[in-house]
Amino acid sequence: MTSSQHVYEVRPRNDHRGVDLISDVLPFGGLWYTKPDDTVDYAKFFSRSHDAVIRVYDERGNVIETHEHAGEFKEWRFFLASAGRFRVNPMQ
Repeated sequence: MTSSQHVYEVRPRNDHRGVDLISDVLPFGGLWYTKPDDTVDYAKFFSRSHDAVIRVYDERGNVIETHEHAGEFKEWRFFLASAGRFRVNPMQ
């Protein structure tokens, strides 16, 4: 695991009302979702510039799915209006 890799856990809620997305990289610690698929999609989106591992757990704590996501967004571009050209900055 590299230092830029995000790790997520998708776990069923104790109240049986959806799932929790848990990760140290989330700004609020954890998020609640009604469907695991929506949770996995959010984790992939949030990690678009980092590699990610997303593990989906069942009620007993067993991993039932693992998703590995390669960060696709590695650089950002902005347009310099006054110069009329693009500038590229690689993200670290």
